[in-house]
Amino acid sequence: MWAEDDFEPSSDPCLKSYMEPRDGKWYIMYHGTSRAAAEQIMANGFRQSGGGMFGRGVYVSRDLQKASRYPLELPERERVVLKLRVNVGRVKKIDYQGHPMQFTWHTEHGYDTAWCPPNCGMVKSGLEEDCVWDPRRITVIKAIHPKPGKSGAAASGSSYAFGSY
Repeated sequence: MWAEDDFEPSSDPCLKSYMEPRDGKWYIMYHGTSRAAAEQIMANGFRQSGGGMFGRGVYVSRDLQKASRYPLELPERERVVLKLRVNVGRVKKIDYQGHPMQFTWHTEHGYDTAWCPPNCGMVKSGLEEDCVWDPRRITVIKAIHPKPGKSGAAASGSSYAFGSY
């Protein structure tokens, strides 16, 4: 289990993942990635992915557990979760596969973020996910790294702490 050891006060809302984000607000979100990719992101900023559930953009979540699963193919000890401050801009809720704006929310309709609510059937894990079109809306706050632990910690639930590069 990923645990944030971050109790610093924040002026940004910490909106629960089941609550719909409000247009024009800043939120704390997370992005799971590899250590090498985290270093690149911290040095140069995010770049849009080539595609995904909502097409191009940067995929993030307000759910730390969701972000901690990525990249799926890497062992947990090789993953890093970036804690972010995200300006969501105009948000479009997309809550089912085949939604008419699933891939056109930005290019044809001008939304800044696509939001998939939890347990709507679009994501196998049932966890919340967001896609932010413009990487400049995202600021990295910190990196969350695994705390040293016993082998098998991933199976029993491991914990993570903030670190920096």
